[in-house]
Amino acid sequence: MKKIILRILNYAKPYRHYLILTILCTFIGISLSLLVPVLIGQAVDDAVAAGQVNFDGLKKTAFLLSGLILISGMFQFLENLCINRLAFGTVKDLRTELTAKLETMPISYIDSHARGDLIARVISDIEILSDGLLQGFAQLFTGIVTILGTLIFMLGINLKITLLVVLMTPLSLIVASQITRLSHNAFQQQSKLRGDIGALTEELVGNQKLVKAFAYEERAEARFSEINSALGKAGRKATFFSSMSNPTTRFVNGLIYAAVGTFGALGTIGTISWIGAMSVGKLASFLAYANQYTKPFNEISGVVAELQNAISCAQRVFEILDAESEPDDSQYEILTSCQGNLEFHDVNFSYLPEKPLIQHFNMKAKSGQKIAIVGKTGCGKSTIINLLLRFYEIQSGEILIDGQSSAKFTRDSLRHQFGMVLQETWIFTGTVAENIAYGKPDASPEEIEQAARAAHAHSFIKRLPHGYDTMISDHSGLSQGQKQLLCIARIMLTNPPMLILDEATSSIDLRTEHRIQKAFEKLMQGKTSFIIAHRLSTIQNADWILVMENGHILEQGTHAQLMKQGGFYAELYQSQFAG
Repeated sequence: MKKIILRILNYAKPYRHYLILTILCTFIGISLSLLVPVLIGQAVDDAVAAGQVNFDGLKKTAFLLSGLILISGMFQFLENLCINRLAFGTVKDLRTELTAKLETMPISYIDSHARGDLIARVISDIEILSDGLLQGFAQLFTGIVTILGTLIFMLGINLKITLLVVLMTPLSLIVASQITRLSHNAFQQQSKLRGDIGALTEELVGNQKLVKAFAYEERAEARFSEINSALGKAGRKATFFSSMSNPTTRFVNGLIYAAVGTFGALGTIGTISWIGAMSVGKLASFLAYANQYTKPFNEISGVVAELQNAISCAQRVFEILDAESEPDDSQYEILTSCQGNLEFHDVNFSYLPEKPLIQHFNMKAKSGQKIAIVGKTGCGKSTIINLLLRFYEIQSGEILIDGQSSAKFTRDSLRHQFGMVLQETWIFTGTVAENIAYGKPDASPEEIEQAARAAHAHSFIKRLPHGYDTMISDHSGLSQGQKQLLCIARIMLTNPPMLILDEATSSIDLRTEHRIQKAFEKLMQGKTSFIIAHRLSTIQNADWILVMENGHILEQGTHAQLMKQGGFYAELYQSQFAG
């Protein structure tokens, strides 16, 4: 816990001036508030001393009291303002770093975590961390200063009763520490389940059409209810223990206050001589200080409960920040251009060590060739693409580009040489023009329109309310085919030397596909292209076809050669066109 708190405070360093101002305002505000009981005691003595009321003294005291309370309140306002600035600034930096960290994480890490859980860590976990840790720190510091200040003033009034208060204080601390220990595990479980329910919600909402298509609503609700019930149980447990802290410490503090009042009163009337004589006004002051002394223990116990929750969230955030990023490759060469000659030389790769996938894979693709890859689901087609783009690193062997190992180039410069169109489309919130220019943000309107025309997207774009300036998103009502056309237009615009088409036309109707194929033929001229397709009609004109099975090349050749062989490819082709 100590390491986590120190690490969070380290993020607050750029805003330490707010921290200093918070401490200063807290100290001044509490110091002024600690003078209030002195004036209250003076007012009481002015009212009862010598059997007559000292009105002049009361007026003067009332004026001073009003001024102290007003000024103390102003400093408390400034304290809250500063701590909020500190918290918001720190959280902004932490969230920025966390988001930047996710951008450097290997694809394998992203693939192994639910997206909803990662989103929850970036948004809700950091927010809880801010409320519980940074703002809780201010309450904790205020409480400590108040406790120390009241002790000093109480010692000045009566040493023996102050010692009695101090001796009874450990009772409150013991109770709070036991409750904190019990609530820690509950808060950790609550944080984990909060991420799980966020992941499930994102999954169900993002795939609502599929949920309804399979009449999965009741089962989805059952899954959600199961996690939600577990979250509610963990939340009730955490709330139960954290809720116990305040009333139990209040009970102990009430005993302390009662003891102070009893012994102080007996000392004032002279019943217990060893306590020492006190005026009624000093007893009133002491009781006020005793109340101020015990009150922070109630607040601190509540803060500690919030800290448990915040630390659990901080652990989830730091788990990402401490995870291993992709190795730094800034010292490697930048690949500015290439001819498109590609070779896989004895490549071995597996997602899991115990489940080999790509084994001793060899393949050559000359510049300008169209290489089609076909095979059953799970045979390794998409894995080849992942390895080409270095989303995953090979375990052994080499991937060569123009005779040079792809591992010697930076990942970014390598990926800039490829244009990729996937079966899954992605449209971000922005204008149509911004979506097309995603890979080339400095493109001119003319270039964007030319790319859209080449992708046969211009006609439907012009029918949109504001044409290329129409705001769209992944849920803006565009058809799957229209979104795919925009994704294809992106590649038309960047015009890279190598292409990857992974089921690129699977979501487009046959008439549109025919036009797209013509556009692709033009785009692929002089470019090395890798085409993954289940619809074999789209790859008949490929220069070379690889038929894969279990990470190996089962057959290879042109369409005519493979049909003549009468093997797996021929059977697959005939099954698609039978009848």
